[in-house]
Amino acid sequence: MKKAYLFPGQGSQHKGMGLDHYRFDNEFKKRCEQANEILGFRITDIMFEGTDEQLSQTRYTQPALFVHAAALFESLSHQPDMVAGHSLGEYTALVAAGVLKFEDALNTVKVRAELMQKAGEEQSGAMAAVIGLTDDQVESVCREMTGDADGLVVPANYNSKGQLVISGHEEAVAHAMEKLKEEGAKMVKKLPVSGAFHTRLMEPAKKELDGIIDKLEFHPPKALVYSNATGTASKSPEIIKTHLKDQMLSPVRWTQTLMAMHEDGAMHFIEVGPGSVLQGLVKRTLKNVGISGFQ
Repeated sequence: MKKAYLFPGQGSQHKGMGLDHYRFDNEFKKRCEQANEILGFRITDIMFEGTDEQLSQTRYTQPALFVHAAALFESLSHQPDMVAGHSLGEYTALVAAGVLKFEDALNTVKVRAELMQKAGEEQSGAMAAVIGLTDDQVESVCREMTGDADGLVVPANYNSKGQLVISGHEEAVAHAMEKLKEEGAKMVKKLPVSGAFHTRLMEPAKKELDGIIDKLEFHPPKALVYSNATGTASKSPEIIKTHLKDQMLSPVRWTQTLMAMHEDGAMHFIEVGPGSVLQGLVKRTLKNVGISGFQ
């Protein structure tokens, strides 16, 4: 039975995540202390004792989630058949598949988080979750609401059937939210983020991050790696690198990723990291598969 390992992105973080592992698993603790040294600050203090407001800041959220999930996966000593990560989680997936070294990925995640927070501060944006409409309906409303240079709104996350996230300029997102309610959405909820992630508003961040990614050494993967940007698998280091660079501006095609994994033989899906968000998305997307998690 093929197993697919999934790694979460922003939204799964919570105060105290990883604390028990840190206390009772020496290898997990060593990885965390290494991360503190690489980052130049104690991310573990923020993970274990920081306020919710502090932990929700992108510059801290992304390294915290990466460190927790990557260190936890290592401690499991499991060999996956296939891996995927949701947005930030794609970096964790690449470490789990042996494509990137932990140190290289963490350094890149640190810069990614700082760039994305900066981009959000310089070009404010918004994101909103939409439940109860088809992909076509949401895409149509986004096209209708997208106008001039300051009127962008696009699908950013295809999370599961009937659950999407839209992203873009604040006013355009607000107008789209009202229109989506009129179209019959069961729920439309603004998300607590400061930036329009996975849109062209992240272009300044992408340009700088691309230069860093180009300098990384991408190794042949030990498992199939599924890309957020395409929802498809690859075992080519060069293709994986290209897809990782595309990720910043592309929507997260998570529904397509889960379906492709299942079509490729995955019968058990294992979420590694805090929370159970991805397990819920698997339940809403696939039938008759095993689902579990390690937190």
